[in-house]
Amino acid sequence: MTFQERNLDATDWQILAELQADGRLSFNQLGKRVNLSPPAVADRVRRLEESGVIAGYRAQVDPARAGQPLSAFVQMRCTTGRCLLKTTRAEDFPEVLEIHKLSGNSCSMLRVRVTSMRHLEGLFERLGEHGEMNTHVVLSTEFEGRPVQPPSDESRPVTRSAGWGS
Repeated sequence: MTFQERNLDATDWQILAELQADGRLSFNQLGKRVNLSPPAVADRVRRLEESGVIAGYRAQVDPARAGQPLSAFVQMRCTTGRCLLKTTRAEDFPEVLEIHKLSGNSCSMLRVRVTSMRHLEGLFERLGEHGEMNTHVVLSTEFEGRPVQPPSDESRPVTRSAGWGS
C-alpha cells in the first residue's frame, strides 16, 4: 500500500496541524511538538508533500493592510456563449480569488477582493457582461483560512453489511 492509498494517522494530523499554524517550523521544532526525531519528521513531511496532502507553503497577508479591504461573493448565471470560465483567463480578472462551479440555478460562485467601492462597481460591470449576477459584499469574516482537520466520526460513512432495511 502506498502513502497515497492509506489514511492519515494521528501523527500525520499532528504534523499537519502544526504546519498549518506555522509553516516555517524547523524539523527540530516540529519533531519536539509531535514527539518524533527530526529525520522521522522530515520523512513524514516529505511523504505528505509528495502525495499532495501538503500542497505548498505561503505567507499569510492581511488584505486590508495590503490595500484591498473589500471582498465580495458573486453568484454568476452565465449567458450561453459568454461563460466566464470558457471565455476569459485568470489574468483578465485579477480581483477574482476563487471560482467555484456550482449545481443549481447559478453556474459559479466567485470570491473577489478589491481596493474600493468604485473598484468593486467596475468589476461588477465587467463581470455583468457574462450574464446575471447576484452579489454579496462581505461585512466581516470569522473563519477565513481555517485549517484542515481530521474528519469527525459523524462525517465518516456508516457501513452496513446488507441493504437499506438491515
